[in-house]
Amino acid sequence: MSDITPKSQLGRLEQVNVRDYWKNEAYDFTPWLAQPDNLELLGDTIGIELEFVSMEKAVGPFSADILCKNTVTDEWVLIENQLEKTDHSHLGQIITYAAGLQATSIVWIAQRFTEEHRAALDWLNEHTNEKMRFWGVTVELWKIGVSALAPKFNILSRPNEWSKEVAEHKELNSSQTLYRNYWTAFRDVIEANPGNLKAPAPSTDSWVSFAVGKANVKIATVGSHTKKWIRVELYLGGIYAKNRYAQLLAHKETIESLTGELDWQELLGKQDCRIALFRHNADLANQSDWQNQHEWLRENVKNFHQAFAPLVNQLNDAMNFVPADEPNDDEQPEIQMISD
Repeated sequence: MSDITPKSQLGRLEQVNVRDYWKNEAYDFTPWLAQPDNLELLGDTIGIELEFVSMEKAVGPFSADILCKNTVTDEWVLIENQLEKTDHSHLGQIITYAAGLQATSIVWIAQRFTEEHRAALDWLNEHTNEKMRFWGVTVELWKIGVSALAPKFNILSRPNEWSKEVAEHKELNSSQTLYRNYWTAFRDVIEANPGNLKAPAPSTDSWVSFAVGKANVKIATVGSHTKKWIRVELYLGGIYAKNRYAQLLAHKETIESLTGELDWQELLGKQDCRIALFRHNADLANQSDWQNQHEWLRENVKNFHQAFAPLVNQLNDAMNFVPADEPNDDEQPEIQMISD
């Protein structure tokens, strides 16, 4: 017999029926999930930073449970809840709502998935184009003794990112291949020293981006293999870009105390704005210098996040600006990176 005496008695995890806490799906669970901390828990599970947009979003005569934005890609994310076993009705609803809302990421949450419905989501992930992504997620509640209940999300079906990436990149030109390899190596640097940064997916474009807490605002790392420079930037898109730029410009001294002197580009004549830090004489084709370039990018992304994130989260889109035509949620334009 072991002579080791435990310092304290360990508790045992006990699963609680979700219906014991959330009596009603529409009035209890959906409002709970729409709260920022709970959306963050779901977002961490599926790997998307979510920004709440609306609850019970109208789709013709129907209503979708929760509509969010992916703050990295600015694409719509539809969340449909079901606190029971999945059924055909909800499968039809997620397709209908996704089409009506132009959502590219669809999250179906249920207490339990039938094998047929899990297989249906797998089939959709395999046969839709690379922009469409479907998740099947179960929700559970757990406790230890008389402790507070703890929610837990489990992924049963997820996008097959590998197969979609292969399909998307099966024919690349030399520039696309260079960028993909460059950003893949950059991702490895971030993953080795993550801090509070989430490594971006490799891209065949000249840039990759990081979420900063609000749709149509992102921190991006950009490289030009022809002009031989790299930069870190805060990119502001959409109809509120000029207003947001003006609010940030008022904090220029505070921001630059953390980032160094920046290039403030209002991009007159264009809708969007950019605030950037450049490093010149950076040859993306020189793989032996990638480590230095990537460390510079990583360090300055971290500085940008520290400087801008608190201010971005306080931006007031009603301040000193009223758009000519107030858009509804469906009409907000997507952010488009403006190249040099």
